[in-house]
Amino acid sequence: MDIRQLRTFRTVARLLNFNRAAEQLHYAQSSISAQIQSLEEELGVPLFDRLGRRVILTEAGLRLLNHAEKIVNLVDETLAEMSGSSQPQGSLTIRIPESFGVHRLPPVIREFHSRFPNVQLNFITCTHEALANDLRKGLTDLAFLLTESIQAADLVVESLGCEHLVLVAGPDCPLALKPVVQTADLAGKTFLFSRVDCSYRRIFEKMLDQAGVAHDHSLEFYSVEAMKRSVMAGVGLTILPEVAVADDLAQCRLLALPWVEGRIEVAILMIRYQEKWLSPSLKAFMDITRKLIQGDQED
Repeated sequence: MDIRQLRTFRTVARLLNFNRAAEQLHYAQSSISAQIQSLEEELGVPLFDRLGRRVILTEAGLRLLNHAEKIVNLVDETLAEMSGSSQPQGSLTIRIPESFGVHRLPPVIREFHSRFPNVQLNFITCTHEALANDLRKGLTDLAFLLTESIQAADLVVESLGCEHLVLVAGPDCPLALKPVVQTADLAGKTFLFSRVDCSYRRIFEKMLDQAGVAHDHSLEFYSVEAMKRSVMAGVGLTILPEVAVADDLAQCRLLALPWVEGRIEVAILMIRYQEKWLSPSLKAFMDITRKLIQGDQED
């Protein structure tokens, strides 16, 4: 077992795709397969289950990933210290809510990429479930959530500001004619939820539960834009960051309901695993994010 094999294994484990791993590492796909096969033969256990074109980590693969992350990070940290190099390099995998990626992150990406063009950035739309475990396992280097808080002693959580959520409906929604919409008025309505922007969904569902409003009639979407279009068409109601619907509200394609709860405030959280090495690339991305996101909040 050598460090090259562990780097290859870690990349395949993160991407769960041999072809994409080969592209990222600039190897032939056959070389990737050979390295993984050699590692499996040396350890005497399969690291991946091959399901047609898909691969998933076996239990042994998951255990090795935890060790591989620590070993590769330690080697990288040692090389950086011994060489005196602090130049960002390598790759970062970052999980983001879709609306945050669309409306807040582009200036960060532009500045980071212009300064460090050799760093590979991989963005994954964020779901709350399994996020903490993915950070611990090294599948994710950094994550962002829009929520009130996240409880985990081994995660470093930093607030960069806040977003305001608004309850929106299509322009023909009868509730828009009411001077004030009580939470009880939402009974019987269809709610649209996003699977890729959903960290604040729990807050909304909790408020509905406290008011005794059932939310059994709900639809789930993997695209915020598709969800907004359905709301415009009168399918139902949704709750989204105000920044994500500002243009639609201005053009009257969507209406912000005069909900008695008003605008709900959630924090923009930047999250990482506390034991993960803060590599030059990760540190640089976090520094640029702090500067631009917090600066945007102050304007």
